[in-house]
Amino acid sequence: MSASQPLDFVVAIPARFAASRLPGKPLRPLAGEPLVLHVARRALRAGAREVWVAADDERIAAALEGAGVNVAMTSRDHASGTDRLAECARIAGWSDDTVVVNLQGDEPFAPASGIRAVAELMHAGRSEMATLAAPITEGGTLLDPNAVKLVRADDGHALYFSRAPIPWPRDAFATDRSRMPEQGEWLRHIGIYGYRAGFLQRFAALPPGRLEQIESLEQLRVLEAGYRILVGVTPEPFPPGVDTPEDLARAEAWIAAGHG
Repeated sequence: MSASQPLDFVVAIPARFAASRLPGKPLRPLAGEPLVLHVARRALRAGAREVWVAADDERIAAALEGAGVNVAMTSRDHASGTDRLAECARIAGWSDDTVVVNLQGDEPFAPASGIRAVAELMHAGRSEMATLAAPITEGGTLLDPNAVKLVRADDGHALYFSRAPIPWPRDAFATDRSRMPEQGEWLRHIGIYGYRAGFLQRFAALPPGRLEQIESLEQLRVLEAGYRILVGVTPEPFPPGVDTPEDLARAEAWIAAGHG
């Protein structure tokens, strides 16, 4: 696409009411407003042609009334956000070529530039999927299984995602695991994805992969099936999302400190 053309993409936000670690998460109040409303506003700032929330409860739709986004009422039985977005795409009637950015419903501070960066990766290349990563700057994050790491090839495509520290800095960690090695590239995965609507349907139809089940990382299904994921470095930081009551308290403090 030429520089004079606007970036054409849609944002889809999966919002599941019965979240396991934070029940009712989309409607949990953050600074006096539902969490999902904060996420929707972030998506709107990114300049998407359309913003859709794929919900499983009418209360989520009610909370978004007047927010300027579309709501797709999807099944409560979906096993993953990908399955929910595949149904959303069918409800929305997107063509197979539509670039879809999957913004997680627990990212109230996602920067607009990061959302757009995923869409730009999809328009710039011919990969089936795109995602973002951020440099790891301290050893605790590298060793934390809740921080997903990735390695990528010279052309920017993902080679693997893992909860383990990859690549393992053998010599540096042989003597001290408390500090980051001076040489090397370590990347933390940011859970935002881009794909075209046609591939979204194929992704959702793939059976769970062996590595996916071992690591509990759905994106490994794509690599196991032989597809490619293009990885870009985020243009600005993604503050932590909200997955637990403790995360919600931190988010409140973040806003109280003048952020957000």
